[in-house]
Amino acid sequence: MDFVSIRIITGDVPRLVGFYERATGVRARWATDDFAEIVTPTATLALASTRTVPLFAPGSARPADNHSVITEFLVDDVDRVHRELADRVTDVVAGPTTMPWGNRSLLFRDPDGNLVNFFTPVTETARERVAR
Repeated sequence: MDFVSIRIITGDVPRLVGFYERATGVRARWATDDFAEIVTPTATLALASTRTVPLFAPGSARPADNHSVITEFLVDDVDRVHRELADRVTDVVAGPTTMPWGNRSLLFRDPDGNLVNFFTPVTETARERVAR
C-alpha cells in the first residue's frame, strides 16, 4: 500500500486552489472545474467541490468543517517560508515553533479553516524520521 493523497472538500475550489498554489508555489493540475490537485514529489493534495460528494456517498463530507486533521508539508526552511508567506497567509495559528519531537513548525489555517502545518526537521532524529 502507498498513501498518495488527501482530499479537501470545499464550496469554492478556485479560491482554495489559489490559496494552496500561493502557499506552496506549486501550480495545480485541474481535471475538471470541480477537481484539482497540488502534486508534490511524495503526495498529492486534492481539492474537490461539494458537487463531487454525492459521487461517493451523499452527505458524507462537508466543507469547512474539519476539526481533527492537519495537512502537513515538509519545507527546507520554515522560518524563511514564514517570512515569504506573511502577505499570503492571514490566519497564523502559531508562528515557527520547535516541537518536542524535533520539527520546527508553522501552523496556519487555509480559507476554509483547515489547519496546515509547514515544518522543517531540526534534530537528527526528526531528519531521520522524514528521510525516504
